[in-house]
Amino acid sequence: MQGKQHIESSSKVNNIKHHDETPPNVRVRKLKDQLIQAKVHLSLQAVRNIPHLTRELRLRVKEVSRTIGEASKDSDLPRNANVRMKEIEQSLMKARQIQDDCATSLTAKTLPKGLHCLPLRLTTEYYNLNSSQQQFPNQEKLEDPGLYHYAIFSDNILATAVVVNSTAAHAKDSSKHVFHIVTDRLNYAAMRMWFLANPPGKAAVQVQNIEDFAWLNSSYSPVLKQLSSPSMIDYYFKAHRASSDSNLKFQNPKYLSILNHLRFYLPEIFPNLKKVLFLDDDVIMQKDLTGLWSINLKGNVNGAVETCTESFHRFDRYLNFSNPLIAKNFDPRACGWAYGMNVFDLVEWKKQNITELKAIVSPE
Repeated sequence: MQGKQHIESSSKVNNIKHHDETPPNVRVRKLKDQLIQAKVHLSLQAVRNIPHLTRELRLRVKEVSRTIGEASKDSDLPRNANVRMKEIEQSLMKARQIQDDCATSLTAKTLPKGLHCLPLRLTTEYYNLNSSQQQFPNQEKLEDPGLYHYAIFSDNILATAVVVNSTAAHAKDSSKHVFHIVTDRLNYAAMRMWFLANPPGKAAVQVQNIEDFAWLNSSYSPVLKQLSSPSMIDYYFKAHRASSDSNLKFQNPKYLSILNHLRFYLPEIFPNLKKVLFLDDDVIMQKDLTGLWSINLKGNVNGAVETCTESFHRFDRYLNFSNPLIAKNFDPRACGWAYGMNVFDLVEWKKQNITELKAIVSPE
């Protein structure tokens, strides 16, 4: 009884506090948060094993998506917004009841219990924090050109954690290192929660949602338009193509993710930085990397490890040489490189207008 009274008292205090603060556009943010949580639950096999709950959550997602529409503030919401908010919350409560059992699903039989439930648990924990607790420290370092900046684009929480932690652990002074992580909406809250709970030493961390990049659309990005084309989707997902294509490396569906191509827009993502070190989410650092920032790139945009020992790392495996413009400007036997770890001079990138050049040479 005492515990119950304590909870009720705390709830009243919190309600009074929120009432006094009256956060702006709280309903829009609440609906968007509920939408993300519903999508996270729908990604779990445990939920998909319950057809009626799956149908209910999908219906709620559609209803809330229509309710939010283009709303950016509470006054833009329709009259039924509060009803939709209550309905999806009730559905989320049902999904949360099976959260502890999610590791008993078919998928979980091949994974440790903690790992299978990790994204959902992190997402739930994140939305239980108040707004001040959801913020990272050291945000004043994010655009400091005197520090060492890393870019990591991934939807894999644990893989990203390994990259960040191994890099920070081997840094001579982790307080001078800044990790810029971009992920998708589905993993955004979970990714933030992981690094809030497990900060990499004294290093600064930024986690961004790719959907917040308003400039990244099919009109601006030919890559985004190409990735959503039926022919590209057919190439990656039709089984009969796999047997006829000798280069299976490039048929991995991960290449359909815009996160995999976001590296071509580094100056747009980091307009105030001069140099960044791009890290893929499948690398582990075993030494301090600060020396890479002092490498003289001699007017080049990119510094990378050459990998011409493999035939598929030559330009004729990447570029469409039937395009006269490409054939005129590139050597088909020139060396490509691995993207696991690259140094980019963003000042030189802008000077040479590399992003626009990428749009020209991208195959149709």
